[in-house]
Amino acid sequence: MNLVKNIEAKMKLTFYVSIASFVTSIIIVAMSFGFATRMINRERSQIYVLDKNIPLVATKSEVGENREAEYKAQIEAFHSLFFSLNPDNADIANQLKRAMYLVDASGIAQYNTLKENGYFTNIVSTSSVITCTTDSILVDMNTKKWQYFAKEKIERPSTITIRSLVTEGYIQDIPRTLNNSHGCLLIHWKTIENKDLNNETKKIY
Repeated sequence: MNLVKNIEAKMKLTFYVSIASFVTSIIIVAMSFGFATRMINRERSQIYVLDKNIPLVATKSEVGENREAEYKAQIEAFHSLFFSLNPDNADIANQLKRAMYLVDASGIAQYNTLKENGYFTNIVSTSSVITCTTDSILVDMNTKKWQYFAKEKIERPSTITIRSLVTEGYIQDIPRTLNNSHGCLLIHWKTIENKDLNNETKKIY
């Protein structure tokens, strides 16, 4: 009788050990599968770029991670194209054409107003070189409203004028294109301030 009980106890123990081993195996397999999946996803998020036959890792990130930086880059690029101008009709036309891909109809309206007032013609006729230097850019990621602060240096043959520039508007996300690589559009753009701060006469030797 004791022998039978011992056999039954050993069979139960063997059964429990088998069940425990089976469950443990499933857990190990699941953990291994999860780890392998994470490794594969991590590898898929990277590409290798050869620089002089040296492999460099380029990491893919989510679009939203750097969106604020992209917005600021777009704002700065637009203002540089629109306001930093040389006395060359062809160069001005090319820059403004590129700038119009980054802004909505409000940019075209402001361009037409300046053109009608002879602003661009005056740049060429007076041999003026205009340089727009960014001071700061503020972007509210909740409302998509932005403000741009800069200084314009207008250098003419006999004078140098420093002018403050403040503009504002909103940002609208759009699909990326070759002409708009950041995939956003400046909308409702308007100039808040554009006034002379300093005028200096050049010394002619």
